[in-house]
Amino acid sequence: MGKVSKVDLVGVGLNATDTLIPLEIYPALGSKVEYRNVTVLPGGQVATTVVACQTWGLQTRYVGKLGDDSAAELHRKAFAQAGVEAQLVTVAGGASPQSLILVDGAGERTVLCRRDERLVLQPGEIDREWIVNARALHVDGHDTAAATVAARWAHTAGVPVIADLDETYPGVEELLENIDYLIVSRDFPCRLTGEVDLEKALRRMQRRYGCRLTAATLGPDGVLAWDGRQFHHTPAYCVAVVDTTGAGDIFHAGFIYGLLQGWALERQLDFACAAAALNCMASGARGGIQSVEAVEKLMATTSRYYAAYCVSSSD
Repeated sequence: MGKVSKVDLVGVGLNATDTLIPLEIYPALGSKVEYRNVTVLPGGQVATTVVACQTWGLQTRYVGKLGDDSAAELHRKAFAQAGVEAQLVTVAGGASPQSLILVDGAGERTVLCRRDERLVLQPGEIDREWIVNARALHVDGHDTAAATVAARWAHTAGVPVIADLDETYPGVEELLENIDYLIVSRDFPCRLTGEVDLEKALRRMQRRYGCRLTAATLGPDGVLAWDGRQFHHTPAYCVAVVDTTGAGDIFHAGFIYGLLQGWALERQLDFACAAAALNCMASGARGGIQSVEAVEKLMATTSRYYAAYCVSSSD
């Protein structure tokens, strides 16, 4: 292998081909519903975050696994067009990950996933140099063993690790011990800790795993974050929602972009909320990725939802 280039961000995790089906209302049980159009687009948690960061001017690398089908070609083209360095493992005869996404009239999405077990990324399929030659690592934990190895390499090398988790995968505890910025879905902290109160669950995660930051994204309620000393709540922006697909992925991209700019935490969270809001105004996981200037314009001109949390400041 030749010399590995230094990048700002390396991502290890999911890609998916999203089949978007817009509906006026979510189907009732046992009903029959007509739909008018279908759109096939590239998506996936880490892959989308990496593409967004590349669009905003960061140099990025994506590490993942694909089949040898038409969906794989869609991803290769998308990475190439964005300028992402793609380190892809190809599985002969494998079916690339697929997601069927139902989007109702309010823009809320429901995701049905399919993944070929042969496409689980293995620790032996990643190279340490891909990971440590970066300013930050982003993982989603789906390929838990590979993500854990990558996070351990990064942690040892002093590379900050950001995680986007929505499931308590087997083996996730070892992964969490190597995460610096743990930003998860709304229900994850309580499911992981058994604590019904979100604030207490975020505190417990931070203490247990030694993260610099634990946070939960809350949809219209924005994000709630605990830095070990105090809580930070950033309300979401009020926008006309078309499709919430990819909102969390773009939030993570915004957070990572701000982190690598050296911004204060409040600005990181604010930029991340604004980037996610813009993405919700278009269809698809990557449909609303716009320029940094467009994100900052939204921050300056758009009102927010009412602050849902009155947070405490001591542990």
